[in-house]
Amino acid sequence: MINLMYLVLTALLALNVSAEVMNAFFSLDKGMKDSRLIVEKNNDAMQAAIVKGAADYPSTQAEEYKNRAIQTNKLTAEFVAYIDGIRNTLFEKAGGQNPKVPDQPRDIRNKDITTKMFVNDGLGAEIEAKIMDTREQLKKLADEDAVAVGGISLDIEKLPEVTKAKNWSELKFKQMPVSAVFPLLGKIQSDAKSSASAVLNYCATKVQGEDLKFDKFIPGVAPEKNYIILGEDFKADVFLSAFSSKADNISINVGGRSLPLKEGIGTFTERASSVGERKYNVSINIKNPTTGKTETVSKEFSYEVGQRSIAVALDKMNVFYIGVPNPMSVSAAGVPSSQVKVTASGVNVSAGGGTGKYIVNATTPGEATITVSGGGVTQSFPFRVKRIPDPNPRLGGNAKNKGGSMGNGEFKAQGGVSAILEGFDFDAKCDVVGFEMTYLAKRQDPISRQNSGAKWSGDVGDFIQRAKPGDAYFFDEVKCRCPGEIAARNIGGISYKIK
Repeated sequence: MINLMYLVLTALLALNVSAEVMNAFFSLDKGMKDSRLIVEKNNDAMQAAIVKGAADYPSTQAEEYKNRAIQTNKLTAEFVAYIDGIRNTLFEKAGGQNPKVPDQPRDIRNKDITTKMFVNDGLGAEIEAKIMDTREQLKKLADEDAVAVGGISLDIEKLPEVTKAKNWSELKFKQMPVSAVFPLLGKIQSDAKSSASAVLNYCATKVQGEDLKFDKFIPGVAPEKNYIILGEDFKADVFLSAFSSKADNISINVGGRSLPLKEGIGTFTERASSVGERKYNVSINIKNPTTGKTETVSKEFSYEVGQRSIAVALDKMNVFYIGVPNPMSVSAAGVPSSQVKVTASGVNVSAGGGTGKYIVNATTPGEATITVSGGGVTQSFPFRVKRIPDPNPRLGGNAKNKGGSMGNGEFKAQGGVSAILEGFDFDAKCDVVGFEMTYLAKRQDPISRQNSGAKWSGDVGDFIQRAKPGDAYFFDEVKCRCPGEIAARNIGGISYKIK
């Protein structure tokens, strides 16, 4: 029970290492969802204006681009619904609803689920193909117009020059925690909505030319990364939702600093200098083409700064045991697995055949230290080293033979004394090297003999075969040798009365 409590405590500590960062992913995902709803309302309003314009100024061209506008919103709605289906599937595969945090799944830290689902099972490649197909359809709806295509942000970016990822799916999803994939999928959905705005803008110019103008505006933010680590740069694209790449009547200010604009987009960069939540205010000035007046819209945004952290957990017991391979798991939040280095003093450590898995072998009782480094962080973890606990002496290798009375025939069939490890999680075997047997026949004097090894030998075997009801046998000074030991240990004795 005590060992189980240690295991639970270790697991809880590991879970708490980066809880703030994990929660920040869902805060970011919620923020992007709110922005998508705003863009969606703008797109619906734009479609309604295009439909009205086509009715007010009927022509073959107006009817054609009115239908394209409707098709654009339908196409992007189907794409967003497709991604929503993937989000729901991932939510269920990650354990379903967390009763403590209803809008989050239970297993938000799991990286194996996302790797299998998106990389190994090919869902990432399917999403990639869906993105490219939707992008091509949007480009055709906009007649491949350069300005409109430039506003279609739904795309597959090229792989960085320095990366181990073999393709887009590995770059985006391999070994990503469940919590980080939700805002990534949300970003793809946001790109689809923003891309629809670019095509609707083009359709509007074909239906009404310059007569179609907007009278409400809202800032939009697209972070380059979902979260950042202490010492890294936070980078985000700040733009006017439903913007035009030709817009020359706007100015963007973030935290009192004016941003240079390129095709209506300002890029905000800030170095993370402390851990925790960072807030910044975005203010956009725009000349309203409907009223001719300059209007200001503003909104506060925030992002979370996490810190690299390390956790070490022993997979079976809370100590290292001599003579058996001790499995150990190491996790380093925010550090690529290729950069994690594990060293040890007092024990030997080697790779365990999986990411974050190691095997520890110990030879001397006492203290050991596991040191993990990577990504500029180094942390040491002390552990105890113990010999395998004392086994229990038993007859014939049966853990149920704990002494007491035994039938005559059953007793003769046992064959020897064994040392049984009860309640020990490791696959280990202790060998009996010898014992003293005392034979007490009914109404006779006791006779003692030494036995070498576990099986009956010499006089001991003869006395065993004499067993009859009323006789008693005492097996004392049972000595055994466990894995990793040179000297034998005394594990006590056991006795039986023949019935």
